[in-house]
Amino acid sequence: MQSLMLGIDGGGTHCRGRLTDSAGRVLAEAKGGPANVWSQFDAALAAIEQVIDELFIQADLSAEARDRTVMVAGLAGANVASVHARLASWQPRCQARYLFTDVEIACAGAHAGAPGAVFIIGTGSQGAAWDGAQFTLLGGWGFALSDAGSGAVLGQRALRLALLAHEAIIPASPLTQHIMAGYQNSPEQMLIWSKQATPADWGRVVPDIFAAAQQGDLHGCALVQQSAADIVQMVQPLLARSHGKLALMGGLADPIQAWLPADIAALLVSPQGDALSGAIRLAQQFSLKRPA
Repeated sequence: MQSLMLGIDGGGTHCRGRLTDSAGRVLAEAKGGPANVWSQFDAALAAIEQVIDELFIQADLSAEARDRTVMVAGLAGANVASVHARLASWQPRCQARYLFTDVEIACAGAHAGAPGAVFIIGTGSQGAAWDGAQFTLLGGWGFALSDAGSGAVLGQRALRLALLAHEAIIPASPLTQHIMAGYQNSPEQMLIWSKQATPADWGRVVPDIFAAAQQGDLHGCALVQQSAADIVQMVQPLLARSHGKLALMGGLADPIQAWLPADIAALLVSPQGDALSGAIRLAQQFSLKRPA
């Protein structure tokens, strides 16, 4: 029987999965919870396993079908060496399993396997360039140290500004007032929330920030402009390493483009496929290399 292809895209906000036949015909797609293996290892694997189970249920395939499945998983946080080593113990039922970062499978999807680069800006951020032989990764070292231009960093900046405005240190705006209202205008409530907040939690205010910026809100505009500047700093070396072929991907890719400098925006290319298509492409390539 022919092999099945299973692609997993595990990010800080959610996990997506796609199951196809060997020719790439989609049999099922599913979505689950956050799957960053650095910040929440056990919860991430549980979310991935749930998505895999859902895929086989949707496709009406037996458990035995997993034994002919080639799986490629691109996981946020898998670039950390200690995490990658820990993932060696994760052995889901399948014919073969290959691990990448989420940005690497995104790069494979964006350029259909050809050389190029991507910068993912979602809950976190990370860039990758593919020269036809190997990946070069930039960033991706987590919310506390890295993730320039990401939703989590943008959200944290917004809450910091809202608190400053609440204490009359800086002028308030409709955005800062809206954010504080979400915490009953209580810095203590915000403090309690922040102690348990995940990167995805910090990023939940991002749609409000962009909406405020579009309406000319002083702080909304400044926040989005700062994120755009961070993204420019990250994409410049990627452009140099990819001979000008760079795609933005992730939840912030579309809304931020209007705020980028014209010279940078003009160099961007549209992704040919998403991260899941990249995972499936890689799975197909690995399947062809495996002995029958």
